[in-house]
Amino acid sequence: MPRQAALSVDNRGMTSLLTPHRFSLLAWRSVTLALGLSLGLSAALITGAAEAQPATPAPLATVSSVDLDRYVGRWYEIARFPNRFQKDCSGPATADYALQPNGRVQVTNRCLLADGKTDEALGEARRLGDPGSPKLEVRFAPAWLSWLPLVWGNYWVIDLDPAYTLAAVSEPKREYLWVLARQPQVDASTWDALMARLRAQGFDLSKLQKAGGGSKS
Repeated sequence: MPRQAALSVDNRGMTSLLTPHRFSLLAWRSVTLALGLSLGLSAALITGAAEAQPATPAPLATVSSVDLDRYVGRWYEIARFPNRFQKDCSGPATADYALQPNGRVQVTNRCLLADGKTDEALGEARRLGDPGSPKLEVRFAPAWLSWLPLVWGNYWVIDLDPAYTLAAVSEPKREYLWVLARQPQVDASTWDALMARLRAQGFDLSKLQKAGGGSKS
């Protein structure tokens, strides 16, 4: 809490300030000093307020395109942002994608639970936009609920190497993030390069955890 300064008035001093000559000189100096302090304080407050405002990240960028024929297959979850629907996963997780005749993708997610059992979730993904679009939506609700927009979640491929061996997946708000690879592990240099790209995209990588728990960044 700010301290309040006690002010005292010297009547003799006030009387002397009211004489014509001294008023014009000393009062002007006082006004000038007060104005300077006021402007300085205002500038400091404005600057401080501007600095306190967190920078709004640019809209999340995706890769230019995704070839689903090459993207399907098995991916190992290397790391992720914590989320409620994977809270019981305590071991390695995998995602298997299979292209369907209707152009959609069958999704099978598996993870190891603390009791040694495997949890499995079956879903479906559909592409948004033109062929090659890196933006998809995924649902794990029953097919008869697929007409409801709220059962579909964004699945945006935001990083993908040319060989289709390492990918990062997120959504526009950056609340979710997954790092996927064709192998259970990623070498250090490749990992560091990916982290640099994700930081440049505005992700808070302090939240990133290994698939089995623990910080990865």
